[in-house]
Amino acid sequence: MSSAPIPENELNRILNLSDFDLDYYSLEDNFKDLTRLAAKALGAPISLVNLIDSFTQWTVASHGMDLKQMPREDSVCQYTILKDEAYKIDDLTTDERYKDKIFTDLEGNRLKYYFGVPLTTNDGYNIGALCILDNQTREIDPEKVEFLKIIAKEIINRLTALKVIKSLKYKLEQADQVQKKVAHDIRGPIGGIIGLAQIISEQGDQNKLDEVLEFVQLIQKSGTSLLELADEILTANKAKKLNDNELNLLTLKDKLEKLYNPQAVYKNINFKVNINKKTEDIPFSKDKLLQIIGNLISNAMKFTSENGAVTVDLDIISNIDHSNLLIKVKDNGVGISKDRIDAILNGEVASTNGTQGEAGYGFGLALVKHLIDSLKGTLEITSVQGEGTTFTISLPQKANKN
Repeated sequence: MSSAPIPENELNRILNLSDFDLDYYSLEDNFKDLTRLAAKALGAPISLVNLIDSFTQWTVASHGMDLKQMPREDSVCQYTILKDEAYKIDDLTTDERYKDKIFTDLEGNRLKYYFGVPLTTNDGYNIGALCILDNQTREIDPEKVEFLKIIAKEIINRLTALKVIKSLKYKLEQADQVQKKVAHDIRGPIGGIIGLAQIISEQGDQNKLDEVLEFVQLIQKSGTSLLELADEILTANKAKKLNDNELNLLTLKDKLEKLYNPQAVYKNINFKVNINKKTEDIPFSKDKLLQIIGNLISNAMKFTSENGAVTVDLDIISNIDHSNLLIKVKDNGVGISKDRIDAILNGEVASTNGTQGEAGYGFGLALVKHLIDSLKGTLEITSVQGEGTTFTISLPQKANKN
Protein backbone atom coordinates (compact mmCIF):
# COMPACT_ATOMS: atom_id res chain seq x y z
CA MET A 1 0.00 0.00 0.00
CA SER A 2 1.38 3.41 -0.95
CA SER A 3 1.71 6.14 1.66
CA ALA A 4 -0.32 9.33 1.53
CA PRO A 5 1.34 12.60 0.57
CA ILE A 6 2.71 14.59 3.48
CA PRO A 7 0.84 17.85 4.23
CA GLU A 8 2.70 20.95 3.05
CA ASN A 9 2.70 22.35 6.59
CA GLU A 10 3.71 19.04 8.19
CA LEU A 11 6.45 20.43 10.45
CA ASN A 12 4.22 23.14 11.89
CA ARG A 13 1.32 20.70 12.10
CA ILE A 14 3.36 18.32 14.24
CA LEU A 15 4.60 21.20 16.39
CA ASN A 16 1.02 22.38 16.85
CA LEU A 17 -0.04 18.92 18.00
CA SER A 18 2.92 18.71 20.38
CA ASP A 19 1.86 22.00 21.98
CA PHE A 20 -1.10 20.18 23.52
CA ASP A 21 1.36 17.87 25.33
CA LEU A 22 -1.15 15.03 25.35
CA ASP A 23 -1.16 11.66 27.05
CA TYR A 24 -3.03 9.83 24.30
CA TYR A 25 -4.15 7.01 26.58
CA SER A 26 -5.79 9.27 29.14
CA LEU A 27 -8.29 11.09 26.91
CA GLU A 28 -11.05 8.50 26.46
CA ASP A 29 -13.34 9.98 29.12
CA ASN A 30 -13.05 13.44 27.57
CA PHE A 31 -14.40 12.38 24.16
CA LYS A 32 -16.34 9.14 24.68
CA ASP A 33 -19.67 10.98 24.65
CA LEU A 34 -18.81 12.74 21.40
CA THR A 35 -17.90 9.52 19.56
CA ARG A 36 -21.21 7.99 20.66
CA LEU A 37 -23.05 11.15 19.58
CA ALA A 38 -21.38 11.12 16.14
CA ALA A 39 -22.22 7.45 15.60
CA LYS A 40 -25.85 7.83 16.65
CA ALA A 41 -26.38 11.04 14.71
CA LEU A 42 -25.13 9.50 11.45
CA GLY A 43 -26.57 6.05 12.09
CA ALA A 44 -23.18 4.39 11.90
CA PRO A 45 -21.90 1.56 14.11
CA ILE A 46 -18.41 3.01 14.60
CA SER A 47 -17.00 6.44 15.37
CA LEU A 48 -13.38 7.32 16.18
CA VAL A 49 -11.38 10.35 17.31
CA ASN A 50 -7.90 9.97 15.81
CA LEU A 51 -4.85 12.15 16.34
CA ILE A 52 -1.94 11.74 13.93
CA ASP A 53 1.67 12.46 14.79
CA SER A 54 4.78 11.80 12.70
CA PHE A 55 4.53 8.02 12.75
CA THR A 56 1.33 6.95 14.50
CA GLN A 57 -2.42 7.39 14.41
CA TRP A 58 -3.64 7.51 18.02
CA THR A 59 -7.28 6.65 18.64
CA VAL A 60 -7.98 8.69 21.77
CA ALA A 61 -11.69 7.79 21.92
CA SER A 62 -13.86 5.22 20.14
CA HIS A 63 -17.37 3.87 19.85
CA GLY A 64 -18.06 0.42 18.42
CA MET A 65 -14.43 -0.47 17.72
CA ASP A 66 -11.59 -1.44 20.06
CA LEU A 67 -8.68 0.48 18.58
CA LYS A 68 -5.87 2.38 20.31
CA GLN A 69 -3.30 3.07 17.60
CA MET A 70 -1.98 2.03 14.21
CA PRO A 71 0.93 2.98 11.97
CA ARG A 72 0.17 6.24 10.21
CA GLU A 73 0.79 4.69 6.78
CA ASP A 74 -1.97 2.12 7.43
CA SER A 75 -4.61 4.64 8.43
CA VAL A 76 -7.37 6.17 6.35
CA CYS A 77 -7.41 9.41 8.35
CA GLN A 78 -3.94 10.24 7.02
CA TYR A 79 -5.78 11.37 3.86
CA THR A 80 -8.42 13.32 5.78
CA ILE A 81 -5.84 15.69 7.27
CA LEU A 82 -4.54 16.68 3.82
CA LYS A 83 -7.44 19.04 3.18
CA ASP A 84 -9.97 21.04 5.16
CA GLU A 85 -13.09 19.39 3.75
CA ALA A 86 -14.68 16.01 4.51
CA TYR A 87 -13.14 12.90 3.00
CA LYS A 88 -14.84 9.61 2.21
CA ILE A 89 -14.15 6.16 0.76
CA ASP A 90 -17.24 4.30 -0.47
CA ASP A 91 -15.67 0.83 -0.44
CA LEU A 92 -12.48 0.05 1.43
CA THR A 93 -12.54 -3.52 0.08
CA THR A 94 -12.05 -2.39 -3.51
CA ASP A 95 -9.83 0.65 -2.94
CA GLU A 96 -6.30 -0.19 -4.12
CA ARG A 97 -4.82 1.41 -1.03
CA TYR A 98 -6.92 -0.60 1.43
CA LYS A 99 -8.28 -3.72 -0.25
CA ASP A 100 -5.58 -5.85 1.36
CA LYS A 101 -6.05 -4.22 4.76
CA ILE A 102 -8.88 -5.82 6.69
CA PHE A 103 -10.77 -3.40 8.95
CA THR A 104 -13.38 -5.11 11.11
CA ASP A 105 -15.90 -4.11 13.76
CA LEU A 106 -16.29 -5.70 17.18
CA GLU A 107 -18.31 -8.57 15.71
CA GLY A 108 -15.68 -9.30 13.09
CA ASN A 109 -17.64 -7.83 10.18
CA ARG A 110 -15.44 -6.35 7.47
CA LEU A 111 -15.80 -2.58 7.17
CA LYS A 112 -16.40 -0.94 3.81
CA TYR A 113 -17.41 2.69 4.29
CA TYR A 114 -15.31 5.56 5.69
CA PHE A 115 -16.30 9.19 6.22
CA GLY A 116 -14.13 11.67 8.11
CA VAL A 117 -13.73 15.36 8.85
CA PRO A 118 -10.42 16.94 9.94
CA LEU A 119 -9.80 18.17 13.46
CA THR A 120 -8.57 21.70 12.77
CA THR A 121 -6.98 23.67 15.60
CA ASN A 122 -7.46 27.38 16.18
CA ASP A 123 -4.07 27.86 14.52
CA GLY A 124 -5.35 26.23 11.33
CA TYR A 125 -3.57 22.87 11.50
CA ASN A 126 -5.25 19.49 10.95
CA ILE A 127 -3.96 17.38 13.83
CA GLY A 128 -6.31 14.45 13.32
CA ALA A 129 -9.80 13.41 12.24
CA LEU A 130 -13.25 12.50 13.52
CA CYS A 131 -14.51 9.60 11.41
CA ILE A 132 -17.36 7.11 11.15
CA LEU A 133 -17.11 3.60 9.65
CA ASP A 134 -19.73 1.14 8.47
CA ASN A 135 -19.89 -2.33 6.94
CA GLN A 136 -22.13 -1.02 4.19
CA THR A 137 -21.94 1.90 1.80
CA ARG A 138 -24.15 4.86 2.64
CA GLU A 139 -24.94 8.43 1.68
CA ILE A 140 -24.62 11.26 4.18
CA ASP A 141 -26.69 14.39 3.63
CA PRO A 142 -25.12 17.86 4.01
CA GLU A 143 -26.89 18.58 7.32
CA LYS A 144 -25.31 15.54 8.94
CA VAL A 145 -21.93 16.52 7.52
CA GLU A 146 -22.29 19.90 9.22
CA PHE A 147 -23.31 18.16 12.43
CA LEU A 148 -20.14 16.07 12.27
CA LYS A 149 -18.08 19.23 11.78
CA ILE A 150 -19.72 20.78 14.85
CA ILE A 151 -18.70 17.75 16.90
CA ALA A 152 -15.17 18.00 15.48
CA LYS A 153 -15.02 21.64 16.60
CA GLU A 154 -16.13 20.62 20.08
CA ILE A 155 -13.30 18.09 20.21
CA ILE A 156 -10.82 20.89 19.49
CA ASN A 157 -12.48 23.08 22.12
CA ARG A 158 -12.03 20.36 24.71
CA LEU A 159 -8.41 19.77 23.72
CA THR A 160 -7.78 23.50 24.06
CA ALA A 161 -9.50 23.53 27.45
CA LEU A 162 -7.26 20.69 28.64
CA LYS A 163 -4.24 22.67 27.50
CA VAL A 164 -5.40 25.78 29.36
CA ILE A 165 -6.14 23.81 32.52
CA LYS A 166 -2.66 22.29 32.42
CA SER A 167 -1.15 25.75 32.01
CA LEU A 168 -3.19 27.10 34.94
CA LYS A 169 -2.05 24.23 37.15
CA TYR A 170 1.54 25.07 36.26
CA LYS A 171 0.96 28.72 37.09
CA LEU A 172 -0.58 27.76 40.44
CA GLU A 173 2.51 25.74 41.21
CA GLN A 174 4.66 28.72 40.27
CA ALA A 175 2.51 31.00 42.45
CA ASP A 176 3.01 28.64 45.38
CA GLN A 177 6.78 28.79 44.88
CA VAL A 178 6.68 32.58 44.66
CA GLN A 179 4.63 32.74 47.85
CA LYS A 180 7.22 30.67 49.67
CA LYS A 181 10.03 32.83 48.28
CA VAL A 182 8.27 36.05 49.30
CA ALA A 183 7.75 34.70 52.81
CA HIS A 184 11.44 33.82 52.99
CA ASP A 185 12.55 37.21 51.61
CA ILE A 186 10.34 39.14 54.01
CA ARG A 187 11.44 37.13 57.04
CA GLY A 188 15.03 38.41 56.79
CA PRO A 189 14.37 42.18 56.87
CA ILE A 190 11.66 41.83 59.53
CA GLY A 191 13.97 39.72 61.70
CA GLY A 192 16.68 42.34 61.30
CA ILE A 193 14.37 45.20 62.30
CA ILE A 194 13.12 43.32 65.36
CA GLY A 195 16.65 42.34 66.37
CA LEU A 196 18.02 45.88 66.09
CA ALA A 197 15.06 47.34 67.98
CA GLN A 198 15.59 44.76 70.73
CA ILE A 199 19.27 45.71 71.08
CA ILE A 200 18.36 49.39 71.46
CA SER A 201 15.68 48.50 73.99
CA GLU A 202 17.90 46.23 76.09
CA GLN A 203 20.77 48.74 76.27
CA GLY A 204 18.46 51.47 77.52
CA ASP A 205 20.37 54.47 78.91
CA GLN A 206 23.67 52.84 77.96
CA ASN A 207 23.01 53.57 74.28
CA LYS A 208 25.42 56.04 72.72
CA LEU A 209 24.06 58.50 70.18
CA ASP A 210 26.34 57.36 67.34
CA GLU A 211 25.45 53.71 67.97
CA VAL A 212 21.73 54.51 68.03
CA LEU A 213 22.06 56.43 64.77
CA GLU A 214 23.87 53.48 63.22
CA PHE A 215 21.12 51.12 64.37
CA VAL A 216 18.46 53.47 63.04
CA GLN A 217 20.19 53.55 59.66
CA LEU A 218 20.24 49.76 59.55
CA ILE A 219 16.56 49.66 60.48
CA GLN A 220 15.86 52.18 57.72
CA LYS A 221 17.67 50.00 55.18
CA SER A 222 15.70 46.94 56.24
CA GLY A 223 12.45 48.90 56.03
CA THR A 224 13.40 50.20 52.58
CA SER A 225 14.11 46.64 51.49
CA LEU A 226 10.62 45.63 52.59
CA LEU A 227 9.04 48.54 50.74
CA GLU A 228 10.94 47.66 47.55
CA LEU A 229 9.82 44.05 47.84
CA ALA A 230 6.20 45.15 48.35
CA ASP A 231 6.49 47.50 45.36
CA GLU A 232 7.85 44.70 43.20
CA ILE A 233 4.97 42.43 44.22
CA LEU A 234 2.38 45.14 43.49
CA THR A 235 3.99 45.97 40.15
CA ALA A 236 4.02 42.31 39.17
CA ASN A 237 0.32 42.03 39.99
CA LYS A 238 -0.48 45.00 37.77
CA ALA A 239 1.47 43.70 34.78
CA LYS A 240 -0.94 42.06 32.39
CA LYS A 241 -0.23 38.90 30.43
CA LEU A 242 3.07 38.36 32.23
CA ASN A 243 3.86 35.34 34.37
CA ASP A 244 6.01 35.62 37.46
CA ASN A 245 9.06 34.59 35.47
CA GLU A 246 8.41 36.92 32.53
CA LEU A 247 9.19 40.46 31.50
CA ASN A 248 8.58 42.50 28.39
CA LEU A 249 10.66 45.34 26.99
CA LEU A 250 8.56 47.94 28.81
CA THR A 251 8.92 46.35 32.22
CA LEU A 252 12.60 45.59 31.66
CA LYS A 253 13.27 49.21 30.64
CA ASP A 254 11.45 50.42 33.76
CA LYS A 255 13.45 48.10 36.02
CA LEU A 256 16.79 49.10 34.50
CA GLU A 257 16.04 52.80 34.77
CA LYS A 258 14.98 52.49 38.40
CA LEU A 259 18.04 50.43 39.27
CA TYR A 260 20.76 52.36 37.45
CA ASN A 261 19.58 55.96 37.10
CA PRO A 262 20.86 56.77 40.62
CA GLN A 263 24.35 55.57 39.62
CA ALA A 264 24.20 57.65 36.45
CA VAL A 265 23.08 60.79 38.30
CA TYR A 266 25.77 60.34 40.94
CA LYS A 267 28.51 60.19 38.30
CA ASN A 268 26.84 62.66 35.93
CA ILE A 269 26.54 60.07 33.15
CA ASN A 270 23.90 60.22 30.46
CA PHE A 271 22.12 56.86 30.89
CA LYS A 272 19.44 55.86 28.39
CA VAL A 273 17.45 52.69 27.71
CA ASN A 274 15.93 52.36 24.22
CA ILE A 275 13.31 49.78 23.22
CA ASN A 276 11.62 48.79 19.98
CA LYS A 277 8.00 49.99 20.30
CA LYS A 278 6.82 47.31 17.90
CA THR A 279 7.94 44.51 20.20
CA GLU A 280 7.57 46.16 23.60
CA ASP A 281 4.66 43.96 24.76
CA ILE A 282 6.13 40.56 23.83
CA PRO A 283 6.84 38.54 26.99
CA PHE A 284 10.13 36.74 27.51
CA SER A 285 11.86 34.91 30.33
CA LYS A 286 13.50 37.13 32.92
CA ASP A 287 15.80 34.30 33.98
CA LYS A 288 19.25 35.74 34.78
CA LEU A 289 18.51 38.90 32.75
CA LEU A 290 19.01 41.47 35.49
CA GLN A 291 22.28 39.82 36.50
CA ILE A 292 23.57 39.91 32.93
CA ILE A 293 22.51 43.43 32.03
CA GLY A 294 23.19 44.78 35.50
CA ASN A 295 26.82 43.64 35.44
CA LEU A 296 27.34 45.21 32.03
CA ILE A 297 25.75 48.52 32.99
CA SER A 298 27.65 48.73 36.27
CA ASN A 299 30.99 48.03 34.59
CA ALA A 300 30.21 50.50 31.83
CA MET A 301 29.39 53.26 34.31
CA LYS A 302 32.42 52.48 36.45
CA PHE A 303 34.81 53.01 33.56
CA THR A 304 33.01 55.82 31.81
CA SER A 305 34.20 59.30 32.68
CA GLU A 306 31.99 62.06 34.07
CA ASN A 307 29.69 63.55 31.39
CA GLY A 308 30.06 60.32 29.40
CA ALA A 309 27.22 58.14 28.11
CA VAL A 310 25.94 54.60 28.63
CA THR A 311 23.18 53.34 26.34
CA VAL A 312 21.15 50.13 26.46
CA ASP A 313 19.21 49.02 23.34
CA LEU A 314 16.60 46.28 23.70
CA ASP A 315 14.72 44.45 20.97
CA ILE A 316 13.09 41.12 20.10
CA ILE A 317 13.57 39.40 16.75
CA SER A 318 10.90 36.76 16.09
CA ASN A 319 10.19 34.08 13.51
CA ILE A 320 7.86 31.08 13.32
CA ASP A 321 9.82 28.74 15.55
CA HIS A 322 11.53 30.98 18.07
CA SER A 323 12.55 34.51 19.02
CA ASN A 324 15.74 36.15 20.26
CA LEU A 325 16.06 38.86 22.88
CA LEU A 326 18.73 41.29 21.67
CA ILE A 327 20.62 43.40 24.22
CA LYS A 328 23.22 46.00 23.36
CA VAL A 329 25.10 47.90 26.08
CA LYS A 330 27.33 50.69 24.78
CA ASP A 331 29.60 53.14 26.58
CA ASN A 332 32.20 55.74 25.58
CA GLY A 333 34.59 54.81 28.36
CA VAL A 334 38.21 53.69 28.43
CA GLY A 335 37.67 50.52 26.39
CA ILE A 336 39.10 46.99 26.60
CA SER A 337 42.18 45.55 24.93
CA LYS A 338 41.83 42.81 22.31
CA ASP A 339 43.68 40.31 24.48
CA ARG A 340 41.23 40.99 27.27
CA ILE A 341 38.25 40.55 24.96
CA ASP A 342 39.62 37.23 23.71
CA ALA A 343 40.13 36.06 27.30
CA ILE A 344 36.54 36.99 28.17
CA LEU A 345 35.06 35.24 25.14
CA ASN A 346 37.17 32.14 25.80
CA GLY A 347 35.97 32.03 29.39
CA GLU A 348 39.47 32.54 30.73
CA VAL A 349 38.81 35.68 32.79
CA ALA A 350 38.68 34.72 36.46
CA SER A 351 40.07 37.84 38.11
CA THR A 352 41.15 41.36 37.35
CA ASN A 353 44.68 42.42 36.54
CA GLY A 354 44.41 45.90 37.98
CA THR A 355 45.23 47.80 34.81
CA GLN A 356 43.38 51.00 34.09
CA GLY A 357 40.17 50.50 32.24
CA GLU A 358 40.16 46.75 32.76
CA ALA A 359 39.95 46.36 36.53
CA GLY A 360 36.17 46.09 36.38
CA TYR A 361 36.06 43.62 33.53
CA GLY A 362 37.09 40.56 35.53
CA PHE A 363 34.60 38.64 37.61
CA GLY A 364 31.71 40.73 36.30
CA LEU A 365 32.20 39.78 32.67
CA ALA A 366 33.24 36.23 33.54
CA LEU A 367 29.87 35.90 35.27
CA VAL A 368 28.08 37.50 32.32
CA LYS A 369 29.74 35.08 29.91
CA HIS A 370 28.84 32.12 32.11
CA LEU A 371 25.20 33.18 32.42
CA ILE A 372 24.86 33.79 28.69
CA ASP A 373 26.35 30.37 27.94
CA SER A 374 23.94 28.74 30.39
CA LEU A 375 21.05 30.31 28.46
CA LYS A 376 22.55 29.13 25.16
CA GLY A 377 23.00 32.73 24.05
CA THR A 378 25.80 34.56 22.28
CA LEU A 379 28.06 37.44 23.29
CA GLU A 380 29.98 39.79 21.00
CA ILE A 381 32.35 42.50 22.22
CA THR A 382 33.72 45.36 20.16
CA SER A 383 35.95 47.98 21.71
CA VAL A 384 38.33 50.80 20.85
CA GLN A 385 40.57 51.79 23.74
CA GLY A 386 39.95 55.37 24.75
CA GLU A 387 36.66 55.49 22.80
CA GLY A 388 34.37 52.89 24.33
CA THR A 389 32.97 49.37 24.28
CA THR A 390 29.83 47.70 22.94
CA PHE A 391 28.47 44.41 24.28
CA THR A 392 25.93 42.66 22.02
CA ILE A 393 23.95 39.74 23.45
CA SER A 394 21.42 37.44 21.82
CA LEU A 395 19.32 35.18 24.05
CA PRO A 396 17.00 32.58 22.48
CA GLN A 397 13.42 32.56 23.74
CA LYS A 398 10.56 30.12 23.31
CA ALA A 399 7.95 31.20 20.78
CA ASN A 400 4.94 32.89 22.35
CA LYS A 401 1.64 31.91 20.78
CA ASN A 402 -0.73 33.74 23.04
